[in-house]
Amino acid sequence: MGYIYLYKGTGAGKTTNALGLALRSVGHNQKVIIIQFMKAHRDTGEVKVARKLKPYYSITPVGRKGWINFKRPDAKDIAAVANGMELARKALKEKPNLLVLDELGLAAWGKLVRTKDVIALLKTVPKKTNVVITGRYVPKELERHTDFVNEIKEVRYPKKMVAVKGINW
Repeated sequence: MGYIYLYKGTGAGKTTNALGLALRSVGHNQKVIIIQFMKAHRDTGEVKVARKLKPYYSITPVGRKGWINFKRPDAKDIAAVANGMELARKALKEKPNLLVLDELGLAAWGKLVRTKDVIALLKTVPKKTNVVITGRYVPKELERHTDFVNEIKEVRYPKKMVAVKGINW
């Protein structure tokens, strides 16, 4: 089984860290598959660059536009996460060098997918495949099934929230 990396915490940069590893892998002509849970945007830099990085890089956002109510998740959100889990199962059969499961930790924390189902998926990871999971919050049980845990914390933010093209999307 490959290594399982987890990027969690309330600070910005979890997805960016995962994408940095993806870029590094592509630079070595390694196959990277990214599944973005609970994300619908197709105009982000990481989605747009996929055409340029073929055949080594593929990315699939699975989700709908808008925010998720984790106290009462919509059936469409649960279905989208289930679709992402199925895509992850299929991706592992391709034995990529890197599989990024962006926001899967948060989906498990928010009970859009059972933690035990995510752990079962991780037990099927091929030897040559490394996996990165991201999520602001992550169930402790899932965290215990990872090899590396990195927590990203907020230290300072501007008073007015900014979003910069090429940096934040």
